[in-house]
Formats: sequence, C-alpha cells, structure tokens
Amino acid sequence: QLQLVESGGGLVQPGGSLRLSCAVSGFTLDDRAIGWFRQAPGKEREGVSCITGSGGGTTYVDSVKGRFTISRDKAKNTVFLQMNSLKPEDTAVYYCAARAYSLCGLSTGYMYWGQGTQVTVSS
Repeated sequence: QLQLVESGGGLVQPGGSLRLSCAVSGFTLDDRAIGWFRQAPGKEREGVSCITGSGGGTTYVDSVKGRFTISRDKAKNTVFLQMNSLKPEDTAVYYCAARAYSLCGLSTGYMYWGQGTQVTVSS
C-alpha cells in the first residue's frame, strides 16, 4: 500500500531552521514526483516545492525560493524539505504527497498524501 509519513515539524523562532522528512513506502521514488504543500489557518492549501522522480528537477513557489531546499535519499525512500530563515507566515501544517507522474507540478495530480506535520514560527 502506498504510504507517506511526515516528521520534523515543531516550534521555531523567526529566522530559525527546520528540516522536514517524508518517508515513503509502497512505491519507488523513480516512479513519482514528490511535492510539499502547506495549509495555514483560514488559507487555501499551497504548493511549496516538488522534486521529480529522477531527482534531477525541482520546483519552488516564489515565496520560499532561496530559503527552502527539497532533496531526497533514494536508498532510504525519503524526501526532505530544509527550511531556513523561517518567517511567521511560514506557519502551517505541511504535507508531502506523491504525484501520478514523474515530472513536477504544484497544482494537480497528487494522489497520495501524508498526515501532515505542524510548523509554527513565532517569537
């Protein structure tokens, strides 16, 4: 069965860093793009970043470019989201998801979702 499990969220001060992990099972990373999404209270879900099935291509929403980095460890079937220079507006529940295709996109085609991990940025 296809499963994704996020971890690594928590409370951090503005300017701090967190690394989120997404452990996947039931499929190989080569077959699917993996995306990170977030949803803050009162706001719509937002695509944050994506990595292709090959691991050779990445996509970021403009608001996190230069601060967030997506990567993967194929041997461990794990995708990471390194978040630096965090801002209060980054506060949200973060989800990872597997796409139906191997190429990236931040809007459609994500069929399998994790349970989410809370990230809170506050002083």
